[in-house]
This record gives sequence, C-alpha cells and structure tokens, in this order.
Amino acid sequence: MIFAAILAGGIGSRMGGTNTPKQFLNLGDKPVIIHTIEKFVINRHIDKIIVLTPENYINHTNHLIKEHISDSADIIVIEGGKTRNDTILNSIKYIEENFGIDDDSIIVTHDSVRPFVTHRIIEDNIEVAKKYGACDTVIPATDTIVESINSNTIESIPVRDYYYQGQTPQSFNIKKLFNLINSLTEEETNILTDACKIFTLKDEDVYLVEGEVTNIKITYPYDLKLANTILEDNHD
Repeated sequence: MIFAAILAGGIGSRMGGTNTPKQFLNLGDKPVIIHTIEKFVINRHIDKIIVLTPENYINHTNHLIKEHISDSADIIVIEGGKTRNDTILNSIKYIEENFGIDDDSIIVTHDSVRPFVTHRIIEDNIEVAKKYGACDTVIPATDTIVESINSNTIESIPVRDYYYQGQTPQSFNIKKLFNLINSLTEEETNILTDACKIFTLKDEDVYLVEGEVTNIKITYPYDLKLANTILEDNHD
C-alpha cells in the first residue's frame, strides 16, 4: 500500500500576530491544510492519507475535512509527536497496527503548509521511493551559499552547483525507514532535522526528485501573502 502522511504538528510560532497554527489559517476561501490534503486525495495511487496534528486540533481538523472534502473516507486524523520524526514514527506505528507493512509499502511524507505541491512531484516521489527506497524533493540553490561557524564571519563559500534547497515530499520504503529509525543511537537521534538525515547517517542513498519553486512552505506572514498571489494566478 501507499500512504501519505501530512505533517501538521507545528504551532506556527514564526507566523506572528495569531495564536492559530499556520496550517489552519485561510488561504483563499479555505484553510492551508485543506489545500494540501486535496492534492493527495486526487492521486489514484495513494491508498490512505494520514493527517497528524496536535492532539487539541484533531477534532477541528476532522471538522474541516468533512466541511471541505466530499470524498474523505480514506483520510485519517491522528496525533502527531513532539518532533517531526516522532510525528513520522507515529504515522508508521498507526500503519503497522491498522494495515500492516510489507516489503513494498511506501510512505509519502509532506508538510501541511506546502499547499502547492504538484501531481507530478507526488507521482515522481512514489516512483522513486518504489525503485530506490528513499527520495527527497529539492530545487537547485539559486543564491550563493555562505557557511559561518561562529555566525559572525564567513568560514567558506561552497560551490553552489552542488547544493539544493530541500522541500517535501520526502518518501520512503516504510520497512526500511522503520528499521533505520530503530537503529539510531541517542546521539544520532538528537541531531536529526528530517527523515532523510536518518538515511544519510546510516550511509544509505537518498535520491533526488525535482521540485518546483512554487512548492513554497508557508512559515512567515509574507509567505501567506505570496501563497495568496500564487493561488490567484492559478485561478486566472
């Protein structure tokens, strides 16, 4: 089976001016998270969509789904974890307990605040994860990358051609991801930033899927303004 895990556990502390997590703010005439979920609902390859939110937003999320998405039978809302990887682990445990995991099971993990993910990106993630076991959606870095260890002076300026900006989805063979998570030391767990790093820490290949510049992550108030502009352009 192929599962989508929509990661909506954040509280949006960088959005400012609101106590509402950014994934529940309106983009156009409906919440950001609904735009995101809809992209996966229409994909014929995905069997189940698991939405992971803070515990106190589970009922609210279910209400929004029922209000905005007519075909919601394959959407499940459960509690996320304290960290991003805890949230992914919660989704894997739910899958294992309710559906079982075989050697070909795939999970497509995606930020709930990236509402402009395209059908092509999702399809490419599924294909590459099936073939290689792990992939990350990226776009080439366009700005010069500057490394500073002390936050005051430049340590180095690496060759930009070798660097990419990470997006999501990140997609994996579930059994392989689960086994690698369970093999992590405490020290390795403490330095994790995302699921792909689990693979790189264990010297496992993560393949690249081409993203889109419009596959933006809504983090700051400006991002929401930009997202509304993209939405309006898409509707024209």
